[in-house]
Amino acid sequence: MPGHSFKAMILAAGRGERMRPLTDTLPKPLLRAGKQMLIEYHLQNLAQAGFRDIVINHAYLGHMIEAALGDGQRYDINITYSKETTILETAGGIANALPLLTNYSANQSFLVVNADIFCQIDYSALLPALQRLQGNPDGDLAHLVLVDNPPHHPNGDFFLEQGRLTAMGHHQLTFSGIGAYHPYLFNLVAPGIATKLSPLLRQAISSNKVGGEYYQGMWMDIGTPERLQLLTAQFL
Repeated sequence: MPGHSFKAMILAAGRGERMRPLTDTLPKPLLRAGKQMLIEYHLQNLAQAGFRDIVINHAYLGHMIEAALGDGQRYDINITYSKETTILETAGGIANALPLLTNYSANQSFLVVNADIFCQIDYSALLPALQRLQGNPDGDLAHLVLVDNPPHHPNGDFFLEQGRLTAMGHHQLTFSGIGAYHPYLFNLVAPGIATKLSPLLRQAISSNKVGGEYYQGMWMDIGTPERLQLLTAQFL
């Protein structure tokens, strides 16, 4: 697929407490499932979808992530790193990386993916959503990919009704950790302050500014050693 101008960010700054002892000496994105590191599956899928510029944030053992992935040349992409010295949470980490992610004058939208999931989604399917978000900050501020609720998260996160995320609905789905965003969503995030993403999304949902889609393909939250073993078994 030819390249395009949209950038993507992989969130890789977490400590991975639930993954201990595996993460005592290795950051979670570098854990292996099958023949590859978890983060490599994202890099390859993003490259296949035409994303050429990818930002990766890191904190815990971040030097190991940089040493393992380098500048991204072997994945046919350009990797830039957003280093965090304190825990910024998801929205804080995205806000910290905005100068690397977006063109402010064009209000350029961007894609964000959690490093600790495994998903076979075709990221090029999100290009129309990125194009819709581009530009006018009076329109939608986010577009989220939702999945069926896994056993460890049975109540879900958000309601999806006819392509819109709503405060009320019939059945809550789980946020996959994959979303497209307008930079304006992060305008009020104070620099260097830990800020969670969920309150920003819920505020935007209350203003009817968040779209979404339901993904039914393979998706796993690789949050524990047991789930990593389950994923690894898929490759045997």
